[in-house]
Amino acid sequence: MDQFSPTDIKTILHSKRANMYYLEYCRVLVKDGRVEYVTDEGKQSYYWNIPIANTTTLLLGNGTSITQAAVRELAKAGVLIGFCGGGGAPLFSTNEVDFDVSFFSPQSEYRPVGYLQNWVSFWFDEAKRLDAAKLIQKYRIEFTKAQWLKNKQLKESGLAINVADLNKALEQFEQQVEEAKDTQSLMLSEARLTKALYKIICTVTGYNDFSRVKQGAGTDFANRFLDHGNYLAYGLGATATWVLGLPHGLSVLHGKTRRGGLVFDAADLVKDAVVLPQAFLSAMNGDTEQEFRQACIGAVRQSEALDFMIDSLKAISEECCA
Repeated sequence: MDQFSPTDIKTILHSKRANMYYLEYCRVLVKDGRVEYVTDEGKQSYYWNIPIANTTTLLLGNGTSITQAAVRELAKAGVLIGFCGGGGAPLFSTNEVDFDVSFFSPQSEYRPVGYLQNWVSFWFDEAKRLDAAKLIQKYRIEFTKAQWLKNKQLKESGLAINVADLNKALEQFEQQVEEAKDTQSLMLSEARLTKALYKIICTVTGYNDFSRVKQGAGTDFANRFLDHGNYLAYGLGATATWVLGLPHGLSVLHGKTRRGGLVFDAADLVKDAVVLPQAFLSAMNGDTEQEFRQACIGAVRQSEALDFMIDSLKAISEECCA
């Protein structure tokens, strides 16, 4: 059998990779040249292959360990590694990203530099940084509208979004984005939009009396799934910024001094469009954590969310540096 070099492994673009993994109570190691995770049942050990060339992000939850050899191979393939708590939430340590996510980026001096040069050319200008934050919201509005109106999972469940309510919420948000004088007012408008979307999806799914609570404070499935799905979106954000060579600290909305803020900015592009409706749909269906995760990853693939995230960041870096 022909051997693959690290260069060969990287030929699958991150935006085209199919897998995101969350693992718990297992060991990640290298066996016979492959990265595998090992689960123990009694006296038996079972080895499962991780297709690293087709994987973007690996989240390691409770009871996991990973060897130096496995990290080396994952880094060669450009796979981001994140450490988290049970079920994908909460995250309990930080590296590049503070508060919610701990992603360890593969080290490479050969990532593109053009996007970084464009980004830093406008980043120190407060007005242009605000323009970039508004562009994120513009792309977010377009993506959310497109994905909600063609959501396959909702249609298969016989549910229909109230188009008039959705358009009204997005149009009001778009107007508020245009009128925003600073990032604080922009984030307040963002919070109002998300609240309006909660109301719309609760009406559709019958998930009444919903109230968003902080991580770990709520026991209902919708809140748990929202937390879990958001971490997947942060994994996409970390992947997109790494692929483009953009440091996580160069945020345009989540505070210019916040560690890892750009990952949260990037995740905002797709959270409302993909994660939010799936969280409520899975809660309505009584899905398990694993079933929700698989459904959410499926929705990410169908919507080509990572492609959209990368293309949006590219467009912003080019437009704002002009």
